[in-house]
Amino acid sequence: MAGPIRVIVLPPSPTGGRRVRVDGEILGLAHNPTDLAEFLRRAGLEIDPAEVAEAPWIDWRGVGPERWGPETDD
Repeated sequence: MAGPIRVIVLPPSPTGGRRVRVDGEILGLAHNPTDLAEFLRRAGLEIDPAEVAEAPWIDWRGVGPERWGPETDD
């Protein structure tokens, strides 16, 4: 594969969870760092769930890795 892998984690959906894309392909709806790490493992990218927040190649959209549930007005 040419160039770096592009991982995008979209903002939380209204019902919870975050859509995960790798190089434009939707991998699924992650509800926590463990889900994200599993999707990435299946795509051939090994990462420990504890390290997803610090991975420079993951683009967190909207909010950071601390939010997985539905957006609230609080």
